[in-house]
Amino acid sequence: MASQTVLLCPPTYFEVRDRKNPYMRAPIDRAKAHEQWKAVCDVYQKAGLHVALIPAVKDLEDMVFAANQVFVGIDEKLGKFIVPSEMRYPSRQREVPYYVDWFADRGYKVIGLDLRGEFLEGHGDLLWHPGRKHVWAGYGFRSSIGGVKRFASAMKEFRVSVTPLRLTDEHFYHLDTCLSPLSADAAILYPGAFSAEALDCLRRDWPRLHELTRDQALKLTCNGVVAGNSYITSHVSDGFKRILESEGLCPVVVDISEFEKSGGGVFCMKNFI
Repeated sequence: MASQTVLLCPPTYFEVRDRKNPYMRAPIDRAKAHEQWKAVCDVYQKAGLHVALIPAVKDLEDMVFAANQVFVGIDEKLGKFIVPSEMRYPSRQREVPYYVDWFADRGYKVIGLDLRGEFLEGHGDLLWHPGRKHVWAGYGFRSSIGGVKRFASAMKEFRVSVTPLRLTDEHFYHLDTCLSPLSADAAILYPGAFSAEALDCLRRDWPRLHELTRDQALKLTCNGVVAGNSYITSHVSDGFKRILESEGLCPVVVDISEFEKSGGGVFCMKNFI
């Protein structure tokens, strides 16, 4: 889903407090994290995007990962809307109201789902297929299949189709860690993160699907962002650079090593609006 504005949250209170995924390790260097975050902002601005900010909130250490708290959409009749998340971890559940209020204050309609007993984690697991009214929906570690089904049911009103994809490797706990749409016809993925059925769905639907090795994927290579003709990422191997170039994209590398200590990549740190 294309946009010219990207929403970020400063890492004022960012730290690693507990283990929500296999990557998480403390301590982090907060001063270094802030410098890296500023560099991410600069990269987006150089790519021609406007950077919008949501204020950080004390004791919400993961609020910097702005992809997860809401799903953002647009409908011809309703206009801009969001679907609030139901996060799996209590510490992250408290982030959601701040994001909902931020979007509501800017005219977004709020589509609340009854997610009691289920989980849905925004664009961490819900990825737009470029140029189509279709969403790929990961589940298994953070979002639940029940949450995805309730989301899919709500999206029918807006003529948006949803394909559930079961994730099977805890290192790829969100869909955005193992699948990255590059264009309407091409994507990169790590096949070992998916069930056989999910992988079949992906291979049937994408004309060009570039598969990464586990070593490449563990560097959160799939957790990058397409901005114009650039692919913003934290790691690029020679092989991956050739993949991007074959799709008309130029890699732009930004160091986010402090955020990787929390299992987050470039994609995790933003939300397109």
